[in-house]
Amino acid sequence: MKYTRLTKEQFEALHQEFARFLASQSITADEWEKLKVEKPNVAEDELDVFSDLIWEGTLNKVQFLENWSEQQVFLFQFKNNNIHLIAVKISDPTINFLTEAGLHWLEKNIGEDEVEIFEAKKKYTLEPNLEKFNFIKEGAIITEGDFYNTLNNLLK
Repeated sequence: MKYTRLTKEQFEALHQEFARFLASQSITADEWEKLKVEKPNVAEDELDVFSDLIWEGTLNKVQFLENWSEQQVFLFQFKNNNIHLIAVKISDPTINFLTEAGLHWLEKNIGEDEVEIFEAKKKYTLEPNLEKFNFIKEGAIITEGDFYNTLNNLLK
């Protein structure tokens, strides 16, 4: 398995897609129920293959990820040959980016000395989708890149 298996809730949400996937494997609903009982290892393999297909399709579309903590924000853009990072950091422990007040503070103070902004580029060390997946496993979320683009324009 390349990524991780989808959760029960994710499988339930993707019920129709999973049914189509099974149909593409020439497995009917009755055969699936029988397979789960008689050949659970084969059924597990089918779940894994479907999970990887869903992850791969999702990750192919990802261009931006964000990872927020109380005093730091990491904004990633995935380009053809590298990952561009914009990091925002503050050292004031009374400011918490995970709160509405912290976000408001950041918005008002983005250009001030107490806000440090760093940029970096990194070549892919793994295939791009695995890099994205690893960031997601570490807590990053998929975004449209609005905040990244705002800061990127500010830095130019």
